[in-house]
Amino acid sequence: MKLKYIAFVFCVLIFCVSCSVDNDEIIPRDLQEYIAANSDSELNDVIAYAANADANLALTYIFYYPVDGATEIKYFETENATVDENNFANYTRKILAETAIFGGKLKRFSRSGAGESWCIVTYLTGGKLNRSAPIRLKNATNPTNWKNEVAIEYTTPLEPKFTWSDFGITDNDIYFQVLTDEENDFISGIYTRNNFFQYYDISDTDQDLVINTKNPPSLILDATYNFTLMALSKDNWVNLMIQKSFVVK
Repeated sequence: MKLKYIAFVFCVLIFCVSCSVDNDEIIPRDLQEYIAANSDSELNDVIAYAANADANLALTYIFYYPVDGATEIKYFETENATVDENNFANYTRKILAETAIFGGKLKRFSRSGAGESWCIVTYLTGGKLNRSAPIRLKNATNPTNWKNEVAIEYTTPLEPKFTWSDFGITDNDIYFQVLTDEENDFISGIYTRNNFFQYYDISDTDQDLVINTKNPPSLILDATYNFTLMALSKDNWVNLMIQKSFVVK
């Protein structure tokens, strides 16, 4: 009788523990299985990229743009950087802390550890699976270069032109510029192929990569703003990060 009671209590405890934990977090599940479960809706259009923190190679930020209606945002990572990044069975779900940036327009995961790997971000929109291209984490072999140097000139009042150097980096593929106000609330997000941008001339931009800024607000004289530049390689690593506050003249 006593043994039956002990067995019953043990079973109840196991049941309670299993119910108190999100099974999606404890059951190993690779990205290939996740894609297969959503095989009729896979889309490859999540904007995401990564950079190591300033002066900290053991902290990596994975930035992503969650479109309106994005749900079930997940992060997958390979064991190391030597595996085939296009074999999705190599990616395992990881649970990382998330932070909203630029007034919540973008978000980022924070990853601890000095090891390098590949990673992918996914989310659902309208029940359809969306994923990013593979992101190569290079925090050890090619750390992000953090700077605060950007030339700002006013050829037209209230329309500053930003020009930056590559600082000797030779594999920058595209540049992402974000403008925020003094409270760091989002104003505009633009991708360019050239290392300059004038607010708000989008003739030199990739129209598909303008983030919700077709009619941005006019800048205010003597107001303080923040300029952020991310120079991205083809494998979505941020080679160069420039951040600078300025006052409109």
